[in-house]
Amino acid sequence: MPDSPKPLIILGADHAGFQLKESIKSFLQGFGYSVEDLGTDSEESVDYPDFARPVAERVAADPNHLGILTCGNGLGMAVAANKVPGIRSIAAHDVQAARDGRERIGINVLSLGSKLMTDAQAFEAVRVFLGAKFEGGRHQRRINKISEMEKSQVR
Repeated sequence: MPDSPKPLIILGADHAGFQLKESIKSFLQGFGYSVEDLGTDSEESVDYPDFARPVAERVAADPNHLGILTCGNGLGMAVAANKVPGIRSIAAHDVQAARDGRERIGINVLSLGSKLMTDAQAFEAVRVFLGAKFEGGRHQRRINKISEMEKSQVR
Protein backbone atom coordinates (compact mmCIF):
# COMPACT_ATOMS: atom_id res chain seq x y z
CA MET A 1 0.00 0.00 0.00
CA PRO A 2 1.18 3.58 -0.64
CA ASP A 3 3.14 5.54 1.99
CA SER A 4 1.50 8.91 1.23
CA PRO A 5 -1.53 10.13 3.20
CA LYS A 6 -4.35 7.70 2.68
CA PRO A 7 -7.43 8.85 0.79
CA LEU A 8 -10.91 8.15 2.07
CA ILE A 9 -12.24 5.16 0.13
CA ILE A 10 -15.91 5.27 -0.80
CA LEU A 11 -17.42 1.82 -1.41
CA GLY A 12 -20.57 0.72 -3.17
CA ALA A 13 -21.99 -2.53 -4.47
CA ASP A 14 -25.08 -4.13 -5.82
CA HIS A 15 -26.33 -7.49 -4.57
CA ALA A 16 -23.90 -9.49 -6.73
CA GLY A 17 -20.96 -7.46 -5.44
CA PHE A 18 -22.03 -7.32 -1.79
CA GLN A 19 -19.76 -10.09 -0.48
CA LEU A 20 -16.73 -8.81 -2.41
CA LYS A 21 -17.37 -5.26 -1.12
CA GLU A 22 -17.43 -6.58 2.43
CA SER A 23 -14.13 -8.41 1.89
CA ILE A 24 -12.51 -5.33 0.33
CA LYS A 25 -13.75 -3.19 3.22
CA SER A 26 -12.03 -5.46 5.75
CA PHE A 27 -8.90 -5.59 3.59
CA LEU A 28 -8.70 -1.78 3.42
CA GLN A 29 -9.40 -1.26 7.10
CA GLY A 30 -6.63 -3.75 7.87
CA PHE A 31 -4.23 -1.37 6.11
CA GLY A 32 -5.50 1.66 8.00
CA TYR A 33 -7.75 3.15 5.34
CA SER A 34 -10.87 5.04 6.33
CA VAL A 35 -13.81 3.59 4.44
CA GLU A 36 -17.27 4.99 3.79
CA ASP A 37 -19.67 2.23 2.77
CA LEU A 38 -22.67 3.47 0.79
CA GLY A 39 -24.21 0.01 0.47
CA THR A 40 -25.85 -2.23 -0.44
CA ASP A 41 -26.09 -4.10 2.81
CA SER A 42 -27.26 -7.53 1.65
CA GLU A 43 -27.55 -9.90 -1.29
CA GLU A 44 -31.17 -8.83 -1.90
CA SER A 45 -31.60 -7.71 -5.51
CA VAL A 46 -30.99 -3.99 -6.11
CA ASP A 47 -30.15 -1.80 -9.10
CA TYR A 48 -26.47 -0.95 -9.51
CA PRO A 49 -26.99 2.69 -10.62
CA ASP A 50 -28.53 3.40 -7.21
CA PHE A 51 -25.14 2.67 -5.63
CA ALA A 52 -22.74 3.75 -8.35
CA ARG A 53 -24.15 7.27 -8.47
CA PRO A 54 -23.70 8.25 -4.80
CA VAL A 55 -20.19 6.78 -4.75
CA ALA A 56 -19.29 8.69 -7.90
CA GLU A 57 -20.81 11.92 -6.57
CA ARG A 58 -18.83 11.66 -3.32
CA VAL A 59 -15.60 11.04 -5.23
CA ALA A 60 -16.29 13.85 -7.71
CA ALA A 61 -16.89 16.26 -4.82
CA ASP A 62 -13.44 15.70 -3.29
CA PRO A 63 -10.29 14.91 -5.30
CA ASN A 64 -8.78 13.29 -2.20
CA HIS A 65 -11.41 10.53 -2.22
CA LEU A 66 -11.30 7.37 -4.31
CA GLY A 67 -14.11 4.95 -5.04
CA ILE A 68 -14.38 1.20 -5.38
CA LEU A 69 -17.52 -0.38 -6.82
CA THR A 70 -18.40 -4.06 -7.06
CA CYS A 71 -21.05 -5.92 -8.98
CA GLY A 72 -21.15 -9.20 -10.88
CA ASN A 73 -18.85 -8.12 -13.71
CA GLY A 74 -17.93 -4.52 -12.88
CA LEU A 75 -19.30 -3.25 -16.18
CA GLY A 76 -22.61 -1.68 -15.21
CA MET A 77 -21.12 0.03 -12.19
CA ALA A 78 -18.34 1.59 -14.30
CA VAL A 79 -20.80 2.82 -16.93
CA ALA A 80 -23.10 4.34 -14.31
CA ALA A 81 -20.22 5.98 -12.40
CA ASN A 82 -18.88 7.53 -15.60
CA LYS A 83 -22.14 9.48 -16.03
CA VAL A 84 -21.05 11.73 -13.14
CA PRO A 85 -18.85 14.59 -14.38
CA GLY A 86 -15.29 14.29 -13.12
CA ILE A 87 -15.40 10.53 -12.73
CA ARG A 88 -13.17 8.19 -14.67
CA SER A 89 -13.99 4.57 -13.94
CA ILE A 90 -13.08 1.27 -15.54
CA ALA A 91 -14.06 -2.31 -14.94
CA ALA A 92 -10.71 -3.86 -14.12
CA HIS A 93 -10.64 -7.61 -14.50
CA ASP A 94 -6.96 -7.90 -13.67
CA VAL A 95 -4.09 -6.09 -11.99
CA GLN A 96 -2.69 -4.65 -15.23
CA ALA A 97 -5.99 -2.92 -16.02
CA ALA A 98 -6.10 -1.44 -12.50
CA ARG A 99 -2.53 -0.15 -12.89
CA ASP A 100 -2.98 1.21 -16.42
CA GLY A 101 -6.31 2.74 -15.49
CA ARG A 102 -4.76 4.71 -12.65
CA GLU A 103 -1.46 5.61 -14.31
CA ARG A 104 -2.71 6.42 -17.81
CA ILE A 105 -6.37 7.34 -17.46
CA GLY A 106 -6.28 8.71 -13.93
CA ILE A 107 -9.24 6.62 -12.84
CA ASN A 108 -10.69 7.67 -9.51
CA VAL A 109 -13.25 4.88 -9.25
CA LEU A 110 -12.26 1.24 -9.64
CA SER A 111 -15.02 -1.20 -10.57
CA LEU A 112 -14.57 -4.91 -9.94
CA GLY A 113 -16.56 -8.01 -10.87
CA SER A 114 -17.25 -10.53 -8.13
CA LYS A 115 -18.00 -13.27 -10.68
CA LEU A 116 -14.72 -12.69 -12.52
CA MET A 117 -12.19 -12.38 -9.69
CA THR A 118 -11.33 -14.13 -6.49
CA ASP A 119 -11.02 -12.06 -3.33
CA ALA A 120 -7.23 -12.37 -3.58
CA GLN A 121 -7.24 -11.08 -7.16
CA ALA A 122 -9.51 -8.20 -6.17
CA PHE A 123 -7.26 -7.31 -3.22
CA GLU A 124 -4.26 -7.18 -5.54
CA ALA A 125 -6.14 -4.96 -8.01
CA VAL A 126 -7.14 -2.65 -5.14
CA ARG A 127 -3.58 -2.56 -3.82
CA VAL A 128 -2.24 -1.64 -7.27
CA PHE A 129 -5.00 0.94 -7.85
CA LEU A 130 -4.21 2.66 -4.56
CA GLY A 131 -0.46 2.48 -5.05
CA ALA A 132 -0.32 3.74 -8.64
CA LYS A 133 -0.14 7.41 -9.54
CA PHE A 134 -1.41 9.25 -12.61
CA GLU A 135 1.57 9.78 -14.93
CA GLY A 136 0.36 13.06 -16.44
CA GLY A 137 2.32 14.12 -19.52
CA ARG A 138 0.70 13.00 -22.75
CA HIS A 139 -2.04 11.36 -20.70
CA GLN A 140 -3.07 14.73 -19.20
CA ARG A 141 -3.79 16.08 -22.67
CA ARG A 142 -6.24 13.22 -23.19
CA ILE A 143 -7.88 13.70 -19.80
CA ASN A 144 -8.34 17.38 -20.64
CA LYS A 145 -10.19 16.34 -23.80
CA ILE A 146 -12.47 14.07 -21.76
CA SER A 147 -13.17 16.97 -19.40
CA GLU A 148 -14.10 19.15 -22.37
CA MET A 149 -16.48 16.43 -23.57
CA GLU A 150 -18.18 16.45 -20.15
CA LYS A 151 -18.60 20.24 -20.26
CA SER A 152 -20.23 20.10 -23.69
CA GLN A 153 -22.86 17.53 -22.73
CA VAL A 154 -26.44 18.63 -23.22
CA ARG A 155 -28.25 18.57 -19.91
